[in-house]
Amino acid sequence: MNIRYFAWLREHTGVSNETVAYDPKWITVADLVADLKTKSHGHAKALADMTLVRVAVNYDYVDLDHKLSDGDEVAFFPPVTGG
Repeated sequence: MNIRYFAWLREHTGVSNETVAYDPKWITVADLVADLKTKSHGHAKALADMTLVRVAVNYDYVDLDHKLSDGDEVAFFPPVTGG
């Protein structure tokens, strides 16, 4: 599974991209987030407030209850504003 971090999430985690072995216990994005928070202090800080984080799975915006599959690409980034 490919995990991507953008903007301040990348700064906190220290990586822009990481590959992790899919774990069948990750039923939803929320399950994945819970495990990622335990990887490092930076991961915990980046993912501490998920109301400030947008999530995409395979290039589609999803909610935390979105079901995951082996081989998914998950991206975390701050909300984008425009004008």
